[in-house]
Amino acid sequence: MLSYDFDVSALDPNTPILVGVAEIQQCEDDPSRAKEALALMVDALEGAARDACGAAAGDLLTGLEQLAIPQGLWHYVNPAGAVAAEVGAKGCFSVHAELGILQQSLMAQACEAIASGELNIAAVVGGEAKYRALRAQILDVALTDSQQETVPDRVLKPEAEFWDEVETAAGLAMPVGFYAIMESALRAEQKLDIETHRDQLADMYQAFAETAKDNPNAWHRDGMSAEQIRSPSAKNKMLAFPYTKFHNTQWNVDQAAALIFCSVRHAQALGIPQDKWIFPLGSAESNVMVNLAQRPELQGSAGATLAGEAVLKAAGLSVTDIDYFDLYSCFPAAVKIYARALGIDLGRQLTVTGGMTFAGGPLNNYVLQATARMATLLRDKPKAKGLISSVSGMLTKQAWGLWSSAPNALAFKNSDVSADVRAKEKVLKVVAPSVGEAVIVGYTVLYQGGQPQRLIAVCDLPTGDRTVVFSEQAATMQIAVGEECVGRAVRIVDERRFELL
Repeated sequence: MLSYDFDVSALDPNTPILVGVAEIQQCEDDPSRAKEALALMVDALEGAARDACGAAAGDLLTGLEQLAIPQGLWHYVNPAGAVAAEVGAKGCFSVHAELGILQQSLMAQACEAIASGELNIAAVVGGEAKYRALRAQILDVALTDSQQETVPDRVLKPEAEFWDEVETAAGLAMPVGFYAIMESALRAEQKLDIETHRDQLADMYQAFAETAKDNPNAWHRDGMSAEQIRSPSAKNKMLAFPYTKFHNTQWNVDQAAALIFCSVRHAQALGIPQDKWIFPLGSAESNVMVNLAQRPELQGSAGATLAGEAVLKAAGLSVTDIDYFDLYSCFPAAVKIYARALGIDLGRQLTVTGGMTFAGGPLNNYVLQATARMATLLRDKPKAKGLISSVSGMLTKQAWGLWSSAPNALAFKNSDVSADVRAKEKVLKVVAPSVGEAVIVGYTVLYQGGQPQRLIAVCDLPTGDRTVVFSEQAATMQIAVGEECVGRAVRIVDERRFELL
């Protein structure tokens, strides 16, 4: 740990700081011996308190005033209340964030409440035990998870769904299909041929695998070659062209993370060393929920751009001032769209964890893992700055968090750019297919058991509206994976299907 030289007396006593972080990982093949997700979250919160206070961790935990937990794959009713009770935080306000609430939002809200004097100590915790559940399924072992009789003090809900019924009718269901369609639009914008584009994706994820080697909390630390990532195999099936399994977030993990925030005043009172302090310089988010087919540009995101610009402006910084990035990596398209939003060179190191394929992608919890890892790196580099992107849904909502190991002249600011996004981005009307001509703006081929199953295309109509159609013709799918079809004219032959012209 390095020594940090800044004048604490010059700081507002209510300045929010991140003081404790922890990541927990278990890889227990016997599910009867593995801890459930709730227990992992307890371990993470206790670990974050020890990270901040050492022997005085108990005082930090008992003083906890608010605990927020994002929804996972589990079915707990009030996990935040249960975790708070387990660590002795009596009277702690419990927050439950449903799927569709940005993980960055929970951190930003905690920091805002501390900055305003509403809270002194708050925590955000998340975790999954999907590997435990998978092993139980394989071994036919019955598991019983804890359940709560209480309800959360507050439940955060999104305002809309992640997909349109026209998208669903065409066969889009899993996230990989949506992101693969975005990827095709990115490829067309870059004017890359199919094979060069696949090489680019493989090279990027090979670099992620190399980063994971240096992350002690990564799920897979053995590295992986570009050829292994690119090439379909028994262990790396094609899921949605051009994505194989190794382009996909790996959620069969048992991982948890915890972040503890407090004011400068309380950090001093608890004796938390300054070299533990990480300063949130800013947060910005867009909560405008626009479904994929509605977006004028499938390869871009007005929310990612405007939120990124807002968080940097609030801190008086530019993207060239950033030392570390972690771009949300559920699929390559998410990484590339966020990089595109701020002009981040794809040749830079784009993750501090190894990404969601190699570090692990616990559902609705990864940004907490990334923030914990970022804090660890920032502590070892005085005045360094890190920028983390956050995603909800099919890149439906966007956010950025900006962190530093040193205070900034400008106070923490949380910006919601939703109104600006609504004003800037024209939302297209999505209609059910009808017979006639159209032009492909994005597409993918979905695979089942490693075999091509369905070609799905988002299309522009002559009316200016959008639609989503599909083809199950083997010859058409073969063309689609061998040559660029974005921009190609098609004929819709009935209420769902199309053929290439």
